[in-house]
Amino acid sequence: MRPGKRSRPRTKIRPKHEDAVDGFVMAVDRGRYTCRVEDRDVTAMRARELGRRGVVVGDHVKLVGDLTGKKDTLARIVKVQPRRGQLRRYADDDATSAERILVANVDQLVVVSSLVDPPLRYGFIDRCLVAALDAGVQPVLSLTKCDLDSEGVAAVEAYYADLNPIIVTSRPEEPVDSVRDVLRDKVSVLIGHSGVGKSTLVNRLVPGADRTTAAVRTIGKGSHTSTSAVALELPAGGWVIDTPGVRSFGLAHVTADSLIEAFPELMEVAEDCPRGCVHTLEVGECALDEDIGPDDSRRGRLESYRRMLASVSAAETRY
Repeated sequence: MRPGKRSRPRTKIRPKHEDAVDGFVMAVDRGRYTCRVEDRDVTAMRARELGRRGVVVGDHVKLVGDLTGKKDTLARIVKVQPRRGQLRRYADDDATSAERILVANVDQLVVVSSLVDPPLRYGFIDRCLVAALDAGVQPVLSLTKCDLDSEGVAAVEAYYADLNPIIVTSRPEEPVDSVRDVLRDKVSVLIGHSGVGKSTLVNRLVPGADRTTAAVRTIGKGSHTSTSAVALELPAGGWVIDTPGVRSFGLAHVTADSLIEAFPELMEVAEDCPRGCVHTLEVGECALDEDIGPDDSRRGRLESYRRMLASVSAAETRY
């Protein structure tokens, strides 16, 4: 029915929320957001005025409503502050695939990879490093299960000798002081396949975290024990964000021209390439092939770069 002539129309002026307080999003669970407000944790919902804009772990937000943090109370997130260090991934390198923002406002991306069970995959690590540098985030490589392959650490260090990420090795019988020192006073997110030991590492870093862990299945793949990203405060300062295991890391947001920036050892050589060189085997004389032979320690990185280059370039050509 039509409203009466005397009905007052609803105002389109939204409240300014001048009394809103700052909060840090620690967890997201089915439309409810756990936020750290000063020294307490507050459960909040997203306000309608945010529209379709999503809220992710790591966001700095403004909240109103009941901010006591008591049971069965609910606040509202009315504003999401501008982001930095926003980590994105796609299902593949196709720009039409769905974009997913994993976390925001992080300082470091820690790629957690086990040497065995499940095996280390250089291609996945390289993709994570590309995503980190594209987002302006410091990449860190943490190797787990080193006791099962004592020679594997040296091989990984040789592969990334010229990249200069911070490589942190972690053995079950050793303390995690080296990892703790790298994470101190920073916001760090852990990324890796299921079963590599992300949650186990978090439990060792944060007493009482009680993140669920599970054994690797007989087919060599881990079980998805973590179902959502969670930020945990480190005792010595800083935050660590545990994330569910991922199988792939699409780079649809990275262009072919900027891809080589994540391969500094190759970019230095590529400066001698002729004008317009696209660094592939099919087109022109590339300085990368002249300088990096089959037995060069950088050969693996070159092949990884070209695989990503071919995938990203093909997606750019289609769209």
